[in-house]
Amino acid sequence: MKKIIAVVCVLFLMLSCGTTKKSTYLPKKNILVFTKTNGYRHASIETGVTALKEIASEYHWAVKHSEDSLIFNSVNLKKYDLIVFLNTTGDILGDEEQVAFQNYMETGGKFFGIHAASDTEYDWPWYGEFIGGYFVSHPKTQKARIDKIDNHKTVKAFPKSFERIDEWYSFKNLNPNVHVTLTLDESSYEGGKNGVYHPHAWFHKVGDGEMYYTGGGHTDESYTEPLFRQHLEDVMKWLISYSNQ
Repeated sequence: MKKIIAVVCVLFLMLSCGTTKKSTYLPKKNILVFTKTNGYRHASIETGVTALKEIASEYHWAVKHSEDSLIFNSVNLKKYDLIVFLNTTGDILGDEEQVAFQNYMETGGKFFGIHAASDTEYDWPWYGEFIGGYFVSHPKTQKARIDKIDNHKTVKAFPKSFERIDEWYSFKNLNPNVHVTLTLDESSYEGGKNGVYHPHAWFHKVGDGEMYYTGGGHTDESYTEPLFRQHLEDVMKWLISYSNQ
């Protein structure tokens, strides 16, 4: 009987050790996923929210999904280790909410902007510099080639050059101080407006905070596509300071 108990205990320990690294010894983090729109509304928002929640659940991160801008106040934002703007559009924050968000970022906050986060807050100069570039136009959804120009942790899942289908944004007022990780090859698709150098994903410091923007994420299919989904995961991990092992 003692031998049986011993074997059962060993098997239990083996199963326990076999859990994924993602769920082991990671402190809880709180993420705000904000999807308010005051313009075009992407049909893929709900699919995107589901994908982000599924990624977060693998690390036991808590996700709050909201479209209520009143959540942007100095007291409440302190709860969040990361704020995600997922396909937000237009003027989404009031004056006091803008102040709270700017203070959050400049005092060490973390931000991830996905796709239409660059189609947001055109009348707020700070945001324009912060987001790194405003959306100006896009052609029809089609296949394009993306080049990885940096081996940053956030793009480690991608090969040096690859193709995928999405809606490809061109940008205006590009911030020259951002660190670009991915560019679009405009010779590979129709309708690009940025020319030979077309940034597609980037990051930069904002005071004591850090932001990352990725141009993909228009389609529902993006959020079930393994490489793009891994990109989302790697950006989130990097922003909230987990090592990418």
